[in-house]
Amino acid sequence: MSDLNHDQAQDALDAARRAQQSVAGQLGLPRAYWWVLAAGWLVLGVLGDFTPSWVTTVATIAFAFGHSVVASSLLDGRRRTSKLLVSRDVAGRRIPLAVIAILLVMAALTIALGFALDADGANHAGTWAALTVAAIVGFGGPEILFATRRLVHA
Repeated sequence: MSDLNHDQAQDALDAARRAQQSVAGQLGLPRAYWWVLAAGWLVLGVLGDFTPSWVTTVATIAFAFGHSVVASSLLDGRRRTSKLLVSRDVAGRRIPLAVIAILLVMAALTIALGFALDADGANHAGTWAALTVAAIVGFGGPEILFATRRLVHA
């Protein structure tokens, strides 16, 4: 190690930094998380169309509570698989911000689609809006998180 010159040391540090960024870029939430989120979203849309508003309200609160309990252990993004756990410094601290941003966009998109479908005369507009957003999230959740992480520099 004492034979290392400045350029070699800098190259080694750069390689370590690239490896850390590569691992950080692969972190996120398991695909199952996104499908469970999508299924819950769809259930809320169906309940909104077919049950009294108090049922939908209770279900929404229960879903939010359940999501916060489950997601609190996953939201740091440090554990994409059971075999990999990285430090918080590698994972970054903005993954929860990215997930919250995704949830807010999901809600806004569902509401906008629901109003648009209802204005167009569609039956069960809430269900169709929730199904559309659930499909987007279920199929594209990890990719959406990756893109959102880039936007918020997480």
